[in-house]
Amino acid sequence: MTLSPDAASFADLVLDLHETSSLDETVERIIEFACKMFDCAYAGVILVHPGSRVETVASNHEVVAHLDKIQLEAGAGPDIEIIADRPGVLVRDVRQEQRWPQWTAAVEAAGIRSMLGARLHTNRQVLGSLNLYALEVDRFDEVDVDVAHMLARHAAVALESARGTEHLRGAVDARNLIGQAQGILMERFNIGADQAFQVLRRYSQDNNLKLHSVAQRLIDTRSLPR
Repeated sequence: MTLSPDAASFADLVLDLHETSSLDETVERIIEFACKMFDCAYAGVILVHPGSRVETVASNHEVVAHLDKIQLEAGAGPDIEIIADRPGVLVRDVRQEQRWPQWTAAVEAAGIRSMLGARLHTNRQVLGSLNLYALEVDRFDEVDVDVAHMLARHAAVALESARGTEHLRGAVDARNLIGQAQGILMERFNIGADQAFQVLRRYSQDNNLKLHSVAQRLIDTRSLPR
């Protein structure tokens, strides 16, 4: 049995996503593939950060971030609902959409006529939403809703993995910085590793700075915050 071009392309994307370790690269690949698969004008990815901070992390046009900002400021819009508790949103014609009037007015003003959004989530967490915009009415249909849902599920797993990898790398980098800073203090003051760590921690607490920030300051300037 031979796969259709679309099915083969989808399979290749899934493999590519799971082999990509960088969060930025993963997001860019998702947007690139989404625009190609759905033949839409614009696409963007919103991610939820720790502390419930929501951000448009990537898009193929600045208008996407502009429309997302309107939703976030108004506290109403398709992306807000997707992240909260909906698997997706389909807007066939912006001019006929009665929900979110502030957002729909901005969307129409940008020349966009239809929209499709899908929730990015795994069994463990909600990561954000994948959002597609078209200049034509009824660009997206129910089949596209299903395909977008499948894409979003694979994309969410890849994003979760990439985010975890970056956190791990960040932890390793921070540990290396602290180790270098300890070495500087040990050599300068002829103290042990534990004492050097206590000095860094005290400066961290007294100056309300992250421990790795204090270490970086010491490495860069050879001095600690006063």
